[in-house]
Amino acid sequence: MPFTIVRQDITKMNVDAVVDAANIDLRMGGGVCGAIFHAAGPEQLQDACKKLAPIQTGQAVITPGFRLPAKYVIHAVGPAYHREDAKRCEEQLRSAYTEALTLAKQHKCDSIAFPLISSGIYGYPKKEAMQVAVSSIREFLEQNDMDIYLAVFDKEALSVGEKLQGAIRQYFDENYVERRHLSGRELLDVEKQALRDESESSFSPGKLSQEPVLRNESIPFSDSLDDWMMDLDEPFGDTLLRLIDAKGKTDAEVYKRANIDRRLFSKIRSGNGYLPGKRTIIALAIALELSLSETDDLLERAGYALSHSQKFDVIIEFFIVNGIYDIYQINEVLFEYDQPLLGSK
Repeated sequence: MPFTIVRQDITKMNVDAVVDAANIDLRMGGGVCGAIFHAAGPEQLQDACKKLAPIQTGQAVITPGFRLPAKYVIHAVGPAYHREDAKRCEEQLRSAYTEALTLAKQHKCDSIAFPLISSGIYGYPKKEAMQVAVSSIREFLEQNDMDIYLAVFDKEALSVGEKLQGAIRQYFDENYVERRHLSGRELLDVEKQALRDESESSFSPGKLSQEPVLRNESIPFSDSLDDWMMDLDEPFGDTLLRLIDAKGKTDAEVYKRANIDRRLFSKIRSGNGYLPGKRTIIALAIALELSLSETDDLLERAGYALSHSQKFDVIIEFFIVNGIYDIYQINEVLFEYDQPLLGSK
């Protein structure tokens, strides 16, 4: 998928470039920086860095990856955080991400992995650092195609607000049904759905209402929309294309908002009967801002369904019911609950 949060050792990631949270002298440090130097070969990487040092805070430079799986190391210098100068720190941190992404594009990288820059010994508050990282990456992806990974190990970094967290927990408590409470028939249905799910390949926040309000009404701008949504014989691909037209969106808007690769979207659009996985279909529903009933209908056309016995499904339902269609924000919550993220390659 174009952007995903992962818990992985960045030095072992099979990407075109990894980002080193560097210092201005480009010397081997501790934390992520030290791990990257050790994995790449300290002497070789340090020799390459000497030719480029020093650089300024907010800047980035590129070197070979040497012994790393990645072809390149991009050294980006984030700021040491000072609350009294928070605005300048944010600008410098944003610049570090932007410059790193620009270098990756210039060197024709298709994939890049970032740590959460400045959130270690430089003291940048993790939630704020996460917000800057996500917004910088999001802005870049609006105009560019690249697979971008953010390696995060500490859930403290997630920028999900307390109000949203509380509302999700309440909705989860009210709607999540544990497997042991299911009847035999319901359990069989759940297990069939799980088998289908396993076959898949492996943040401006929306406004949250005080109480969840179901939005099951049909889309108001087309009287005929309900007619073809109820036509269960219509293939998934035809339904999706009709929805895109009805919503007045372009293909690029949809696949970018869905956080899916344009090549995958082209396969769906080809009309050859290709059916994507459940998570991809949900991502498309989020991108199109479908109501819960419309999402259910789209999933059913591909043989899937939402279930209150699946944590992933209940979280998705919560966001749709509350009209929150920010896929980056949804993925942060899914990551916090150790669920697979939306989008796909």
